[in-house]
Amino acid sequence: MRRPAGAFLIVCAILAAGVVGLVVGRSNGPLPGWLDGVLPAAAKQSATPTEATGPVIYYRDPDGLPNYSPAPRKTSAGKDYLAVRASEDVSFEEKTPETTTAKSENPKSGDRGKIRYYRNPMGLPDTSPTPKKDSMGMDYLPVYEGDDDSSVRVSAGKIQKTGVQTEVAERRTLSTVVRAPGIVQEDERRKAVVSLRFEGFIDTVENVTTGSHIHKGQRLMRIYGPSLSSAAAEYLSALNARANSGISNEALKGARRRLENLGAPDGFIADIERTREIPVYVSWPAPQDGEIVERTAVNGMRAAPGDVLFRIADHQVVWVLVDVAERDLSLIEVGQKASVRLRAYPDRVFTGNVTLIYPHLMAETRTGRIRIELPNPDEVLRPDMYADVEIATGAEAPVVTVSSSAVIDSGERQIVLLDKGEGRFEPRAVKLGRRGAGRVEIKEGLAENDKVVVSANFLIDAESNLKAALSGLDSGEKSQ
Repeated sequence: MRRPAGAFLIVCAILAAGVVGLVVGRSNGPLPGWLDGVLPAAAKQSATPTEATGPVIYYRDPDGLPNYSPAPRKTSAGKDYLAVRASEDVSFEEKTPETTTAKSENPKSGDRGKIRYYRNPMGLPDTSPTPKKDSMGMDYLPVYEGDDDSSVRVSAGKIQKTGVQTEVAERRTLSTVVRAPGIVQEDERRKAVVSLRFEGFIDTVENVTTGSHIHKGQRLMRIYGPSLSSAAAEYLSALNARANSGISNEALKGARRRLENLGAPDGFIADIERTREIPVYVSWPAPQDGEIVERTAVNGMRAAPGDVLFRIADHQVVWVLVDVAERDLSLIEVGQKASVRLRAYPDRVFTGNVTLIYPHLMAETRTGRIRIELPNPDEVLRPDMYADVEIATGAEAPVVTVSSSAVIDSGERQIVLLDKGEGRFEPRAVKLGRRGAGRVEIKEGLAENDKVVVSANFLIDAESNLKAALSGLDSGEKSQ
């Protein structure tokens, strides 16, 4: 009899456990009172968490690391970042204790002073004299007396967790390097042609050809010219008459001037004065140092006045013509240093100066042309060589600069976040200047030694207080 009774009790216990489990499973609220004593652990069942609602504010690291992103991304292990929506705790401020509402009803309570009004947590231009919630259930934020309406308050814990970093605006000499392609050209002032001012006949041409290097005064050819011989005979007659005191000085000077007008070399005139004879041929000298880039003179040819017989170019100094983008023209000034690398000599750097900014823009390429002069003592720089040019621009005087990452550029306005201490940040509109080496010049809006935010800007920008401050910059004073 005892065994059937024991089995019956076991079956009853199993049935009772099943009923209790069914009740607990279907119940979302606290357990009935009669079960508290039987299942004390079940009585402590946690409430079902509510689903997040609202738009995605940012994305956070799935492993809980202080890494955030404004757009979807993955970790190095391939895990997706978790989306943080508006209904979740996206505020940088610590959660307000439950006693805050009670304290706010007494404006004079608390350490921060009297509450002036409450403003919309999402930055909308809406305020309230009493505590309230917005359409998403978020509490309006209190604005205390003495608070700057345009500032953002962030707790120290949130600053450390989100990796907010600041730096001091400081004066630096800002240099921007303008890079552009160029091409080597001859200096137009160092080119010359050899031609006659009279009709002549070339007796012989010296052993010089295209590419030969010549020196000033070196003989190029021997010429006979009837007009030149007639002028030489007249000058010799004037010299002989002058010796016999039969001609005036003015007549002698006139005879010599006719020879000079025909382009007679100084050596030819000196020979007449020294030998008192008329040379049959004239040795024609080179007008300058340089290389012969063109030769048309040949033995026995007839040369008409103005015919080009030789072209000579001096390559001791060359030009580099550079086409600079239109947006960079304002950075270029005459006298700036330029570094030139030739593709033929990639390991050598040639240094010159900007000597001219051409006044016309090339409409097809939207570029402006500048000219750089380079010394070429060993003549390795040859015309039509391609070159890569770097021009260091910028004023020598130091200017107020910050890191480029400190600027929030909306396209229409540029803003930096000014660190005012004690976790408060103020958006400040600035006017930018030159950029270079990862920094940007601040022409207006900041002073030297002002502290600005250089990292995690977008997280502070997502904070509702900053949105309200930026809205205030656009619409002026907020409605009370």
